[in-house]
Amino acid sequence: MANSATLFKPPPLDSAKAPIENVLELTPVVDVGNDVFTNTRPLWHPPGARGIYGGAAIAQSLAAAMRTVPADFAVHSMHCYFLLAGDSEIPILYHVERVRDGRSFITRTVQAKQRGRPIFTTTLSFSRANSGGEKKLEHASSMPPVSLPQEPGSGSHQRIEKSGGGPFESQKAGVVDLVDDLPPQEKRTRRFMRSRGRISDAGGHHAHLSALAYMTDSYFIGTVVRVHDVPRFSSPAELKRALNALKNPSDLDDEDIARALKELKEEEATDLRRRLEGALHRVTNQPPQERKEVGMLVSLDHSIHFHNPWAFRADEWMITEMESPWAGEGRGLVLQKIWSKDGTLIATCTQEGVVRLKQDELPRSKL
Repeated sequence: MANSATLFKPPPLDSAKAPIENVLELTPVVDVGNDVFTNTRPLWHPPGARGIYGGAAIAQSLAAAMRTVPADFAVHSMHCYFLLAGDSEIPILYHVERVRDGRSFITRTVQAKQRGRPIFTTTLSFSRANSGGEKKLEHASSMPPVSLPQEPGSGSHQRIEKSGGGPFESQKAGVVDLVDDLPPQEKRTRRFMRSRGRISDAGGHHAHLSALAYMTDSYFIGTVVRVHDVPRFSSPAELKRALNALKNPSDLDDEDIARALKELKEEEATDLRRRLEGALHRVTNQPPQERKEVGMLVSLDHSIHFHNPWAFRADEWMITEMESPWAGEGRGLVLQKIWSKDGTLIATCTQEGVVRLKQDELPRSKL
């Protein structure tokens, strides 16, 4: 029997919902269990990636867990591990386990499985609204001083880099301290992001939380190589091959998802074209033993701490700032802070991943 990307035939797209709501829609699988769900629509497999986009597994696991929790509880932390590459041609089953239900906190675990094997696992904690009492300690990191993007037709001449109509849009918010005379651990990058369209009232704050979780995996672990100024593509030919791979994304049925991928890749490509000449010059003129090229970049784990789950809309501009405090032993760590447009700190995220450089070939033995 041929593989199918979904367990059930996907229904028509719901025009009353934002694209990201359609992308992340879940279907209960009552024949398997009361707390088992599956992806309603095919999932995104970026060209060249080992498996599906990790943000989909994160967001759908969160959505599945939220269906088992009372409405007056909201997620405050989520700790995830990527175990195996997800296959976009096979449905995912999300198994929710009700670990604990307390008066102030609820705990859930979710395992995403394909062929009976877990490909992704997460533990989530939910807290009851206003359970901290009237007296409490409060502080939060301040949003960096940036101006939100101007909408087309608002009189601004700022160029907004976006194309197509994918489930979310993202653009640079300037490069911060990304200069050669600073050590990598002191460099920062910033971006704006938001889901496209308007998230429906029916989706409620659950839809906004799932959308945010989906977007947190974008541009994340790649920060490690950016702060080291290591080019993702070591030659114009390699860059061209990556762009050509976008022309026929054979594993994508949803045109909106395909355009979202294209948007992310084209924006990265635009930046790379600008830097490519200088980067290639450095690579070409370095001794072979000093040249650095990316060999592998894969996420291992991903954590999200939701600070103000009711105080933002994922379809309005948010600002994210990323930094990498450490890299070594073939791994790298990235921290991400996300603010709403009014300066509220929404979430703090961490991600560790495999960050390996291409190694020089050892001389072959003459024996």
